[in-house]
Amino acid sequence: MSRLMDNEAKIKNAVYILMTIINDTAIPRNIRRAAMEALNHLRDTKYTPGVRAANAIGALEQVGQDPNMSLSARTKIWQVISILETVKD
Repeated sequence: MSRLMDNEAKIKNAVYILMTIINDTAIPRNIRRAAMEALNHLRDTKYTPGVRAANAIGALEQVGQDPNMSLSARTKIWQVISILETVKD
């Protein structure tokens, strides 16, 4: 039970960071779209936390190398990915 609570806390933290990306109009639209896709994966409760995290990481890695991304947005994306990489089933 403790691991499940820990995973949910990590996912909640990742969701918070993703929301800051999605709501920042200075970030290019394709990056915000990828953040929204990752958010949708994290909120999809028909999968286990580990699968949700892996799906979200996949969505974020697609834009992780975008040259149009600001350093602050890239840092947030990497932060979310590093949090989600610790989520295990």
